[in-house]
Amino acid sequence: MNQTVSTTANFDLRAHMPLLARQAGVWAGVYRYYDADGNKIDEHRSRLICRVPDSGPHHYHQTNEYTWSDGRQEIREFKGSFRDGKLWFDSELIEGWAAEEPLDEHRRTLLLYWVRRGETDTYLYEMIQVDDACRQRTRVWQWIRGGATRMRTLIDEVKVADDWRSVA
Repeated sequence: MNQTVSTTANFDLRAHMPLLARQAGVWAGVYRYYDADGNKIDEHRSRLICRVPDSGPHHYHQTNEYTWSDGRQEIREFKGSFRDGKLWFDSELIEGWAAEEPLDEHRRTLLLYWVRRGETDTYLYEMIQVDDACRQRTRVWQWIRGGATRMRTLIDEVKVADDWRSVA
């Protein structure tokens, strides 16, 4: 479907990306980072608030809250707008897209492509897999630099709330 949409007025992301929309809610999990040789180089807990707003300039809004065992915390915001069959992101940290995988007849797979600002020689592909009830998901980031694996991120999450409005 090639269409351009600029606002959420009269637009329902649920109709165009139902798998992504089913993931709206609050997710708790763990991010684990591994270098190209498979050695763990970082780990932290996460809470993600995934929103599909009814109105406003963006069709999707995600807040990632990270907490490390040493007490460090970080919050990142990602907002996306649907156009040309994909959800597009363009923030201070990343630019790229998310799309549902049409070859997955089970409707469990999302694919993302993105680059981080300031790392033009590195790109990432992310695959998100959800269970049929959309209560658990696993995510894999493949970090590629110069055609070679730079590192991988493995993420395991459980949906702890369906109503993102109650916490956001």
